[in-house]
Amino acid sequence: MSGFSRTCSTGFSRTRNGQPKGGDYVRVRWIALLVSCACAGAVPAAQAPARIVSTSPSITETLFALDLGPRVVAVSRYCRYPPEVTALPKIGTFLQPDVELIARLDPDMAIVHPNPNGVTRQLGALRVPFVTVEQGGLGRVYSSIRVIGMAAGVPDRARALVATLQARLDRVRAAVASRRAQRVLIIVGRRPGTLTDLIAVGRSSYLSDLVAVAGGTNVLAGNTFEYPRISMETVIRLAPDVIIDAGDMGDLPEDRRARQVATEGLWKQQPLAAARAGRVHAVVSDAFVVPGPRVVEVAETMAQWLHGISF
Repeated sequence: MSGFSRTCSTGFSRTRNGQPKGGDYVRVRWIALLVSCACAGAVPAAQAPARIVSTSPSITETLFALDLGPRVVAVSRYCRYPPEVTALPKIGTFLQPDVELIARLDPDMAIVHPNPNGVTRQLGALRVPFVTVEQGGLGRVYSSIRVIGMAAGVPDRARALVATLQARLDRVRAAVASRRAQRVLIIVGRRPGTLTDLIAVGRSSYLSDLVAVAGGTNVLAGNTFEYPRISMETVIRLAPDVIIDAGDMGDLPEDRRARQVATEGLWKQQPLAAARAGRVHAVVSDAFVVPGPRVVEVAETMAQWLHGISF
């Protein structure tokens, strides 16, 4: 329920005695009713938000996985899945959403991530109801689904979706349980066309959790940063069995396929056993960089790359 409590505490301006100012009362009361109903397990149809703005790909994919697509009136610039979202209005990126544009769309609810740029404060000033969802490990993928489901009035769908994801991931775990764990390095950022300025996956990321599901160990699991910056010298020292590179995918599918060949070619030039063995995989699917319901696809793909198991 952290997303709801944060909305109530920061989404609206208040008088000195802590009461909502003027016109904010209606919005605060709307959120309070939404929270109380969500706690009971269902939001009445009359109160469920009919116009929802998403500010990130993971939020958008969750909304559509919950069959809430018809309610989504705008998405972020980088939302591309499912394909129908490309026709929806764009409100900027999740780091820099256009808050005034969101307000003009007159949504019943905007869904955002905690943002250092003060987005929630701006939404509150414009009296736009909002809910925040956290990012991080696999557990936060589940909690985000639950928070979005409750806020949208479909908690049963959210619980069912989480249960389905967990069951499918358990199937992957079972399939690799008897295999020797592979040491894996995942790259999520770098200077385009080079293997410099590498940004990798540390222990707190959902991708690190998915490596474990797929029968691997993250070679940077001991790093305290979620996405540490490393050098090629560090990669050579770590000597991973498998390298997964999602650092330079491109925006369009045809770009990704072209860059896949180029990226794997760059790695083959390095003195790495994984490169010599053909165990460097340049990512094409954007599911790898979206911590949403498609995490199962990522885990299944990893299990194939690590252990040759197909699903």
